[in-house]
Amino acid sequence: MNKVRPQLDELLFSSMEGVFVESVEVSDTVVRVAARTTASRAACPRCGCWSDRIHGSYLRFPRDLPAVGKFVVVSLRVRRFVCVEESCSRRTFAEQVPGPTRRFGRRTERLRSMLLSVGLALAGRAGARMTDVLGAPVSRNTLLRLIVSLPDPPVTVPRVVGVDEYAQRKGRIYGTVLVDVETRRPIGLLPDREADTLAAWLAKRPGIEIVCRDRAPFFAEAATRGAPQAIQIADRWHLWHNLGEAAEKCVYRHRGCLRPAPELPEEQAEEAESAATSPWPTGHRFAERTRAKHATIHALLDAGHSKRSVARQLGMTLNTILRFSRATTPEELFTGQWQSRATKLDAYKPYLAQRWQEGCTNAWKLWEEIREQGYPDGYGNVRNYVSRTLRRKPQPVGPRPPSARAVTRWILTHPDALVESDRIQLKVVLVNCPELDVLAKHVRAFAHMVTDLRGDQLPEWIESARASADLPSLSRFAHHLERDLDAVVAGLSQPWNSGVVEGHVNRIKMLKRQMFGRAGFELLRKRVLLA
Repeated sequence: MNKVRPQLDELLFSSMEGVFVESVEVSDTVVRVAARTTASRAACPRCGCWSDRIHGSYLRFPRDLPAVGKFVVVSLRVRRFVCVEESCSRRTFAEQVPGPTRRFGRRTERLRSMLLSVGLALAGRAGARMTDVLGAPVSRNTLLRLIVSLPDPPVTVPRVVGVDEYAQRKGRIYGTVLVDVETRRPIGLLPDREADTLAAWLAKRPGIEIVCRDRAPFFAEAATRGAPQAIQIADRWHLWHNLGEAAEKCVYRHRGCLRPAPELPEEQAEEAESAATSPWPTGHRFAERTRAKHATIHALLDAGHSKRSVARQLGMTLNTILRFSRATTPEELFTGQWQSRATKLDAYKPYLAQRWQEGCTNAWKLWEEIREQGYPDGYGNVRNYVSRTLRRKPQPVGPRPPSARAVTRWILTHPDALVESDRIQLKVVLVNCPELDVLAKHVRAFAHMVTDLRGDQLPEWIESARASADLPSLSRFAHHLERDLDAVVAGLSQPWNSGVVEGHVNRIKMLKRQMFGRAGFELLRKRVLLA
């Protein structure tokens, strides 16, 4: 054992000074190590004076890292010293050995460090399952308490800071994350996205030179108030995304140009006209039954049968036969409770029929379109009209036209990256619609500014886009760019962007899913800054 003890001492306590191993006992599940401290004196934690007067000793049993699959418990004898400073309020104090012990600690520092690493990586439940595998089982609450007890990391004042929002509770509670763009490390997490909170954070760090942000008004206001010396840079991805949304609205506005309206044959046009003048459409079960009865009754009367004879043959009352005989056309009988009454949907039925012929067969989409035009009722009436009326009409023969989103994607994609079929379809669309051709030219000019960092061309582009009267969404986008012109020009001229901030926002979502309902702000803040 005398030969083994120095090796165990070097293996188990190589990083701990002032500890001497006296014995080692190995059982089936536990390794017990008896050790004692060897320091001749210790410093008082209150006054800092060194003392070599020993008052007594006692045993501490900190848990250590497992060895060969067995628990390791250290039986460490530590001493109490008498403080020699008469003015100190503490008469005695216990010595703390750096590494094995800390005040009120029940684990060695290396075991605590391992548990902290597991907790920061996996949080509570998953971390507790991992500690079982590693041979140092603790509860999920213990891991969370260890994370919360960690101090904040030291942070230097960044030169380039990125700002973005994250959702603590989507749709209700939002916070702000701040990232050092140069080191790509998070440096702050704020509990809200108010301009005052962010402005106060920025004001405490006057060394900030560049602020990367999106075009949210509260971020712009906070950067102006909190860091007036910094250059504000609007993120290029958000600019391109906003342009894509405006382009899709423009394409949707000119969706009629994606495929010419089909011409109806003369017979179908006459049927449609007769159906429009009739209070009941063709195919309505009450209308068809009334037309059949009217034709039968008039055929029998023309054959010479009396009205009473017709009533007996058809099983009807005489008054019914008289009423049908007086009507020259069946449409005169379309009165009463089954007659079609005017509804709020009538004004929108021509538009629904046109969109149906254009290839839009989604009732929900049709309802959203007419709701934007002022339709006051709900989705159910549109769904019933589509299922009972429009679905009986024949679909136009020919290839399905491209959707507005597909055309938008073709316009936003670099021409060299489009496949041959998409390039041909886009060319056909642009030839049929001059307005979309103008839109494509504006989008490509903006793309050149984004990729080549030519922000000096932005004012000229804005003037050209605002002059496009047939593209109101693009004009509104250009108008909004003018409100934040300096930041947008800087974003299209400087190489900085908020991509690293978006990555940390995505990581925050993953951390929230790991902690489920336990992801309070303080715990989330510790994991974001320390993990």
